[in-house]
Amino acid sequence: MSLTVKCHRPGRPKDMEKRAAILQAAQELFTDHGFEHTSMDAVASQAGVSKLTVYSHFGDKASLFREAVRQRCQAMVPEELYVVAPGDTLREALLKIAGHHAHLMTNPQTIGIWRAIASACGSGEAVLGQMLWEEGPMRSRRLMQVLLAEQVRAGTLVIDDIPRAASQFLCLLKGDLHTRRLLGCVDNACEQFKQEIIDNAESAVDMFLRAYKAR
Repeated sequence: MSLTVKCHRPGRPKDMEKRAAILQAAQELFTDHGFEHTSMDAVASQAGVSKLTVYSHFGDKASLFREAVRQRCQAMVPEELYVVAPGDTLREALLKIAGHHAHLMTNPQTIGIWRAIASACGSGEAVLGQMLWEEGPMRSRRLMQVLLAEQVRAGTLVIDDIPRAASQFLCLLKGDLHTRRLLGCVDNACEQFKQEIIDNAESAVDMFLRAYKAR
């Protein structure tokens, strides 16, 4: 009597090109139409894949949304932005961070995401706002905390509450610029507004250093 052992081969690795296409489509549709009005059918159609493929990669719409937000945030705010490059002063490093965030918080893509999430939260989807907060602002705050902690250890900065200081710095960068863009009070193409973004970023860095730089 012989025993036949059936071997189950592992499934093929998921097609990363399809996954990337799905995420790209999701980012565009969620930004343009919001969470509630973006269907998995629409994502599948724009990505050029079947709806089954979308579900096999992400499980449900909420998981797809979180991954789309995470990928967009990581692309917009790379971790290396928060590293003081060799030869840079702390002020130069902070100016790079400040300039990057100031432009990011007022550009059309970012504003579109915030408007879409605000609309979804107003429709009872508060969990989406939590996802955006965790993958966006909280991630930036954690990266900022690491940089500040390193500078405190080096004796460059004197900070008692690093998490609070990280939050203060990022809030200084926003000023009222983000709110004005969010509410449509100013066009991002306005040259005066562009200069205001730069001026606010520089002022935020200098104010932060006056508060926390070692004497």
